[in-house]
Amino acid sequence: MDNLLKYIHSLTEFSEESWELLQPALSKKQYKKNEFLLHEGHICNSLFYIDSGYCKSYYEIDGAQKNTAFFFENDIATNINSFGSGEKSEFNIIACEPLAAVIFDKQKLFKAAKQSNEIEALGRNCIRMFASKQEEFSTLFKLYSAQDRLNYLEVNHPDMVQRVSLSQLASFLGVARETLSRIRKRRTSV
Repeated sequence: MDNLLKYIHSLTEFSEESWELLQPALSKKQYKKNEFLLHEGHICNSLFYIDSGYCKSYYEIDGAQKNTAFFFENDIATNINSFGSGEKSEFNIIACEPLAAVIFDKQKLFKAAKQSNEIEALGRNCIRMFASKQEEFSTLFKLYSAQDRLNYLEVNHPDMVQRVSLSQLASFLGVARETLSRIRKRRTSV
């Protein structure tokens, strides 16, 4: 939980008292590769702080996975719409390698937030960070070509380019694996 506490302190002022109040809302879990954190069709009642490993969110469309996000160490993974509204998730979140997470239980988190303004501020900041990352990638896809998106990831999210397989990265960038290979080959031959 040391990494989580450092992460919390990076987001907001947080006292020892608030940390103690937060404890009942937290649980640790180890996930195996390809184990689901969230299934499509289920309600998301958790925020997942990624302590080690990484996971992805994806839609299953006509038997193919369409990757929409990757979450690495010190990221919060969730379905923000399902978490907020209580509606069923339209996508999956799955571990891409062995993963350790600290799970924030929604009901217990809300209960703790009623007792501490710092916990309430933490929740807002986690959601703000999550939304900011989503907006960053949404803008990337609206404005840039696949090659420009890849360049952006290499500069701003090198962990993604280094750790995610070519097939998964191609799906995330919205191109065929072969197209991504051609883009990378063209750049190395220049």
